Amino acid sequence: MTSGLLFISFITRTTKPLKRYWWTSILAWVLMIAPAQASLVLRIAIQEGVKEVKVGSSTNAIVRDGAGREIGELQPTKGFAAELQSGKVALANWISGQMWIEPKGEGYVWIGDRWYRGRTHLIPHKGGITAINYVDIEEYLYSVIGAEMNGNWPQEALKAQAVAARSYALKKRQENSNNFYDLGNDQFWQVYQGINTESPGTYAAVDGTQGQVLTYNGQIILALYHSSSGGHTENVEDVWSNPLPYLRAVPDFDQDAPVYEWTESFSQAELNQRISGVGNIISMTPQTTTPHGSVITIKVLGDSGVKTFEGTDITAALGLKSTRFTVSAKKTEGERIPTSFQITGKGFGHAVGMSQWGAYNLARNGYSYHQILLYYYQGAILAKIDVR
Repeated sequence: MTSGLLFISFITRTTKPLKRYWWTSILAWVLMIAPAQASLVLRIAIQEGVKEVKVGSSTNAIVRDGAGREIGELQPTKGFAAELQSGKVALANWISGQMWIEPKGEGYVWIGDRWYRGRTHLIPHKGGITAINYVDIEEYLYSVIGAEMNGNWPQEALKAQAVAARSYALKKRQENSNNFYDLGNDQFWQVYQGINTESPGTYAAVDGTQGQVLTYNGQIILALYHSSSGGHTENVEDVWSNPLPYLRAVPDFDQDAPVYEWTESFSQAELNQRISGVGNIISMTPQTTTPHGSVITIKVLGDSGVKTFEGTDITAALGLKSTRFTVSAKKTEGERIPTSFQITGKGFGHAVGMSQWGAYNLARNGYSYHQILLYYYQGAILAKIDVR
């Protein structure tokens, strides 16, 4: 890859409530790792290190080897299985160290179980085949916005999501510039499901914010977001170790979200299957929490031992929506060992950055996407990029 420049122009705008913000117009050049193409292309890993991956195209597609030489052509709407053979990619009658599938015209590529825009790169990786979708960032966002939010939500909320997702993708692209791909396609990154989650609402939101990103001190920010905080977001360093000045705890506006409050119940047997090493569980007591109630560590006491777990480990083991929870035990009178436990929680996700349900409610009450973004990302500046 070659070094390229992203031209960043900072948008001058005055907003009113939640807070007042003023910006002056400034121009800055920011050196970033960028592809040589005229458009900004992202590399999204769709399947990684799998035994085989189903691929295809909606139109005739050129098949190229790793050097870019044309080695064949795929017929439209036919499925093919790419697999590893002697350390190379094998597809139909072709075998090469790497392989590209490039649809003609306005065609889509099929990877795994759905259609995507752009083209497909197949490489040997992690003992199998990795399929990477090369896609223009704005077209990528058509899908991400619909996967992360409902495409029928208010436009200002969808626009806020578009700017946050664009900023997040570009930040991750910088961090992973020497890797085989820029981002994955699941919740560990941000959800990307191809054309299946595109809609008129996502087209309008992405097109209406084209190229817009959030910056701090001239650098694109790590625009983390989540579904619902349960009333108050978190300072990033209270959840993870690295403090970032724009990820500050603020009151949320998600009180009518369906995940604002929730409960889960577990029998003693269910807990024993999911939490091991302490025998029958007697109690689960948070030991350290953030100022806003997210569990950092929790002590699990059993009839044969005691262990301290990370809050995130318990969340993963029990399939909870967040680490913002309390635990109560239900016992039969006279018995020491509880028969079941009820977990009462708030929010969905890590509670850092923009709350999607908060954005929904703010948009529904007349706030613009600028106001929403600059409330949840304190001190950030809204800017516009253009590849030069």
